[in-house]
Amino acid sequence: MTDINKLLEVMAQLRDPDTGCPWDIDQDFRSIAPYTIEEAYEVADAIERGDLEGLREELGDLLLQVVFHAQMAGEQGLFNFGEVARGIADKLVRRHPHVFAGKPAGNADEQHQAWEAHKTAERLAAGKEGGSVLDGLTTSLPALTLAAKTGKKAASVGFDWTGADAVIGKLHEELAELERARQEGDDAEIAEEFGDLLLAMTSLARHMGVNPEQALRDANNKFDARFRKLEQSLQTDQVDWADATPGELEKRWQQIKMQEGQ
Repeated sequence: MTDINKLLEVMAQLRDPDTGCPWDIDQDFRSIAPYTIEEAYEVADAIERGDLEGLREELGDLLLQVVFHAQMAGEQGLFNFGEVARGIADKLVRRHPHVFAGKPAGNADEQHQAWEAHKTAERLAAGKEGGSVLDGLTTSLPALTLAAKTGKKAASVGFDWTGADAVIGKLHEELAELERARQEGDDAEIAEEFGDLLLAMTSLARHMGVNPEQALRDANNKFDARFRKLEQSLQTDQVDWADATPGELEKRWQQIKMQEGQ
């Protein structure tokens, strides 16, 4: 028995209505979806931390999610794991004619454009394209990632700023509108203007060649590391948070930043 067949058999036993696990039997596509998303993030986290042994385990957890969904689909006569595997294999062959059909390879940018063209053609052939450039976007993506992808789609047909300087001008405009909303005390408008500011930031990221999701993730990690050093600094000097003034905390924070620069 192959490794994947063993996993498929275990999953089928867990879902057996007579002898399986009550929790596994009770699940459906909707209830499992949050776990699927969570496992994908845990894969990314293991990679971020350089935990390669953890990556092996997290990839297994993510594979389990694919098998779980395929098992439930098979029970309903929709599709099975084999069809999922064959489907993605066939898609990869179709979208890589430079590898499997002897077409000219081109560079990475040209290959990305060809990939997007293949995706559009497939949606049209399947009757899934409604005519909008934005069709096919996954709206359940993290908001920052979705904003970046949306902006990139719009830019692909020329709806874009002329460059980073133009976006920076827009940022100043959005920030002024946010400040006006704040002065007026309109909570709903504050939230709306704040969203506009974030959306403009994703446009700036695109023009500067920055992945905004990764940039924010890196900034989170940096803040986490510095904050832990700040905590250690207070503990070493036996200073309670309640006794530390904002000025003292800022001084320690700047010292930590300076130490990192050495």
